[in-house]
Amino acid sequence: MDPTRPRASADRAPAICTIGDLLLDVVVLPDRPLTSDADTPATIRFVAGGQAANVAAWASVLGARSRLICKRGSDLSTQLAVAELARCGVEIRGPVVEGRGGVVVSIRDGHGRRTMASDRGVAAQLEPAELDPSWVRSYDALHVSGYCLLRDAMAEAAIEASRLAPRVSVDLASARDIETFGAARFAERLRALNPSLVFATEAEQAAVAGFEASWAWVVKLGARGARFPEGFYPAPSVAVVDTTGAGDALAAGYLVGGPKRAIETAARCVGLVGAMPVPES
Repeated sequence: MDPTRPRASADRAPAICTIGDLLLDVVVLPDRPLTSDADTPATIRFVAGGQAANVAAWASVLGARSRLICKRGSDLSTQLAVAELARCGVEIRGPVVEGRGGVVVSIRDGHGRRTMASDRGVAAQLEPAELDPSWVRSYDALHVSGYCLLRDAMAEAAIEASRLAPRVSVDLASARDIETFGAARFAERLRALNPSLVFATEAEQAAVAGFEASWAWVVKLGARGARFPEGFYPAPSVAVVDTTGAGDALAAGYLVGGPKRAIETAARCVGLVGAMPVPES
């Protein structure tokens, strides 16, 4: 097994713990371009989301023991997201507080690009003091959503959790957010996280250029495939319904089973609406 990936025994998949947001995604797939002051027919779905939640769900349906560490609200959107993660077999740990959970509205245009509006609610407010070390220590690896590193308290919580994990991976999340936050400041938090493996798009990798020499990379290339420590793997030709969460599915596939499983899982994801897998009955 590649040293950047979590170790597991011969008779089981690795146990993957993730840390980050649990959100409710409202995915909008319009039948035609949106027009001001008009009613546009569309396919609309409510599905659980959040980068860390997506990775945990896909890891679980791929056979791993899976846990998500997050802060949750008390509203209906959170209840819907929690129920969907439970159907995928993900164990959730973290505080539940009064308040709104996170909601993201994702609208796809005719070229497959997405425009998103985010209200992260209490999901963005996890504090280091709310972290129980036992949530991390019994797992083979910790996967960190890069969105954690953009917020002070969540960054501290993620870094604290990383010190308890035998292996750490991180997904950089958003090139534009990194640039707005400050690449040097973001890279400082990455170094404190001390990951053995970093997932990123080409734009996200470029956003931290000059800081990444000691990290192993999985570079997500969209419809072209991905570059792994083991080499380049092309994406298969498949019918694309929605690209939401494909990178998270790829990350879960790699952590559980390596490059081939990663590419297969991403291809499976783009055939669905939303980022969550459909558990096999």
